Amino acid sequence: MKPHKSGFVNIIGRPNVGKSTLLNALLGERLSVETPKAQTTRHRIKGILNEEDYQIIFSDTPGIVLNPAYEMHHIMNQFVKSTFDDADILVLIIDPTRPKDVLSEEWMEALKNTSTKKFLLLNKSDLVPTGALLELASSWQDKINFDEILPISALKKSNIQDKLLPLLLKYLPEGPPYYPKDQLTDRSIRFFISEIIRAHILKQFKEEVPYSCEVVVNEFKEPKTPTDITHIQCTIYVNRKSQKSILIGKQGSAIKKLGTAARYDIEKFLQTKVYLDLHVKVLEKWRDDKQTLRRFGYD
Repeated sequence: MKPHKSGFVNIIGRPNVGKSTLLNALLGERLSVETPKAQTTRHRIKGILNEEDYQIIFSDTPGIVLNPAYEMHHIMNQFVKSTFDDADILVLIIDPTRPKDVLSEEWMEALKNTSTKKFLLLNKSDLVPTGALLELASSWQDKINFDEILPISALKKSNIQDKLLPLLLKYLPEGPPYYPKDQLTDRSIRFFISEIIRAHILKQFKEEVPYSCEVVVNEFKEPKTPTDITHIQCTIYVNRKSQKSILIGKQGSAIKKLGTAARYDIEKFLQTKVYLDLHVKVLEKWRDDKQTLRRFGYD
């Protein structure tokens, strides 16, 4: 019988490099929301991979914000910094199609000085010539002594299950599971419902509007019988009245479109019929209000 291994693998990187896509590929589940836009992930989300002889707790994190504009950005960076403290393996993922999108000196020093095992993953490696990948990997290795460097494609699931996973298990310590073996995440159903809605806001609306929104699930009433409908009532908070008008749209057309798209994905997630009720409220400067941020889960 194999000894049981368990540990924490924390994924960090700049916005929109594929952290959430990687987590979903590792878990085989669409746990973290994926969109082409930066700052899709605002919180630290744990996904748990369970097998008979191991348990790996992965953390998806917000993209590192180099020039924080709001208190929310500072808290998002704190979520990332917290992963340095509890990781058995720290995974930095970069996008080699954006070679100039580098970390600041502060973050590079933090990576360089941590005693935690470090992996460098070059995502979207299928889009970059081999020579350029090797040059980029060498450049990063000169700055930070990584324990492993691996080219991957999180979207195409290339080098994930066959190469990355065995490498992670090689470095993980022996130990008992930290969570029940049937648990997939540390987050609630309400959290994922709000994330699904926010992802559709990011997809449907442009410019600053999606980044000014926060979704709160006020009511979640599960069905009492198999034929009942799940009732969900949510509030979308925005910074300004003009943003509220955009979200609602002419005669409610935009909010109706949003609700239809989000409801479809929530029904797939919950495996049940859903009645989704969306409201929009203005809450000025919520991204800089510490008390409001705590209420929204930024703590």
